[in-house]
Amino acid sequence: MKFLKTLTMSAAALAMMAPAAMAEWQPRKPVEFIIMAGTGGGADQIARLLQGLIQSKGLSPRPFIPINKPGGSGAEALSYIKGKEGDNHTLLVALNSFYTTPIIQEELEIDVTTFAPIGRMAMDTFLLWVNSEQDEITDLESYVAAVKAADTTWKVGGTGSGQEDSILTAMMEKELGYKVTYIPFPGGGTVAKNLVGNQIDSTVNNPSEQMEFWRAKNTKPLVQFNGERTEPFMDVPTAKELGVDIEYYMQRSISGPAGMDPEAVAWYQNLFEELFNSEEWQDYCKSDGLTCDKWITGDELAAFHDAQLKRHVELIEAVGADSITSK
Repeated sequence: MKFLKTLTMSAAALAMMAPAAMAEWQPRKPVEFIIMAGTGGGADQIARLLQGLIQSKGLSPRPFIPINKPGGSGAEALSYIKGKEGDNHTLLVALNSFYTTPIIQEELEIDVTTFAPIGRMAMDTFLLWVNSEQDEITDLESYVAAVKAADTTWKVGGTGSGQEDSILTAMMEKELGYKVTYIPFPGGGTVAKNLVGNQIDSTVNNPSEQMEFWRAKNTKPLVQFNGERTEPFMDVPTAKELGVDIEYYMQRSISGPAGMDPEAVAWYQNLFEELFNSEEWQDYCKSDGLTCDKWITGDELAAFHDAQLKRHVELIEAVGADSITSK
């Protein structure tokens, strides 16, 4: 009888402890922070900034380890996350190839809507950049004239076939009536350096990738592809202001593998919401031209991803998959 009483009390104690144990979930080993792009680009910079903030603020008992997996326009990273189903210690730093790569590379059989929606950190923008030494190019009109005069020898740098910039490049070709030669590089940072070195003629880098060179007056932006002008480029017109019907953004979000435990998902959601609201992150967004005015997570983020998948199917159909994959 005494044994049964003890057993009953122990069971009751465990039942009371279970919710507390669930609420106290935290990483038990280093967290792999997978970046689906190369070093030096926007995704890489963001991941390493977030990793540094997590460490300096003591927000995790285990370190976050940034790992670049840019192969196959992000296919390497997506396949890795797919293979980590149920893993509580792996996260993905995503950009728009989160949508485009599974659409274009159907053989991967990756459904990103099954991934755990941790949080959207920002909406990034694209600008059209040229080297500041190109004195004859001062606006979109003179840019288009120069590209057409080059007759397909105009070199546009980007991060690879099927990547966001290749889609935007194809959109510009269709809308503006010219053809270019697309030169792929392993990351946005490398693209920016090659523009400064005149190995390419233009690019549609994100602001963070060009910021260092823009501040040094090595490169200049001609157009931004936002709905409206944003800081710090208030003197740069939007494409729509100039009568060009192109508006395109880059999402910056964090996802976990399918099957991640709900307690782990909640812990990461709280962590990244705290980072999103931090002074350091908001200052970075302002200085580098990102829009960080609304935190979304959970079901709202899942709905956002679903809508963006559908939009990218439409974009790819509109410009033609061949015009993107041939880049």
